[in-house]
Amino acid sequence: MTILIFGKTGQVARELQAQADVIALGRAEADLTDPAACVAAIRAHAPDAVINAAAYTAVDKAESDEATAALVNGDAPGAMARACADLGIPFVHISTDYVFDGSGTAPWPVNAPTGPLGAYGRTKLAGEEAVRGAGGTHAILRTSWVVSAHGSNFVKTMLRLGAEREALTIVGDQVGGPTAAVDIARACLEIARHLAADPSKSGTYHFSGEPDVSWAGFAREIFTRAGIACSVTDIPSADYPTPTARPANSRLDNTLTAAVFGLTRPNWQAGLADILKDLEVPTQ
Repeated sequence: MTILIFGKTGQVARELQAQADVIALGRAEADLTDPAACVAAIRAHAPDAVINAAAYTAVDKAESDEATAALVNGDAPGAMARACADLGIPFVHISTDYVFDGSGTAPWPVNAPTGPLGAYGRTKLAGEEAVRGAGGTHAILRTSWVVSAHGSNFVKTMLRLGAEREALTIVGDQVGGPTAAVDIARACLEIARHLAADPSKSGTYHFSGEPDVSWAGFAREIFTRAGIACSVTDIPSADYPTPTARPANSRLDNTLTAAVFGLTRPNWQAGLADILKDLEVPTQ
């Protein structure tokens, strides 16, 4: 099965390349600000499936650059999905918990009403709608709090700050499921194979790590495992203002994903242990 992925250096894209023999397209080969170039790439490579692991992920910058974010997160995935529909091949698209407003405490089911809080969430939601509207075989996989040994993410930031400081204040009223990029990549590949065999499995799905935890709780676990003596004090989101409000409730209901694809929630603590090993961090 020949799989074409959009993305080359991102967290999930790197894990996809490590797990399977894929064709990975970076910005030089297919710039997502040019949806027509993405379509041309799909037609040129004629793969058996396409996974979109590329996105405009600068959440705060998107507030002042929504036009670019809309191209990358909205228009490009829509164009990819239409091209895949024309070719009769599956399209797997990674989305986000930011399509929800973060209210309540219950995990969000896949059919819950959406309500993005900012430009990033709006553009990702637009991408979802465009993918569905293309009418082809597809899976939209919403995930949350992506971490790995690559790129910029919360684990690597905490390791750096924890080594520099004796104490940190970290948001404690935002709760979600940290998800290792390696697990997301594995899920995308499995879903692509399922869709190729059974297009009726098309739809929107959730995939996030367990157990759910706050950012502050996540930081404590990172420091404990890495043997870093840095204390963590919980603070409310109001004490750490950002240009874009973050969802307070990023819990995702993964029930449908498990039922359809047999993919259960990965344990993020196990994922964290592997990340620390990859980074060669001595652990406790």
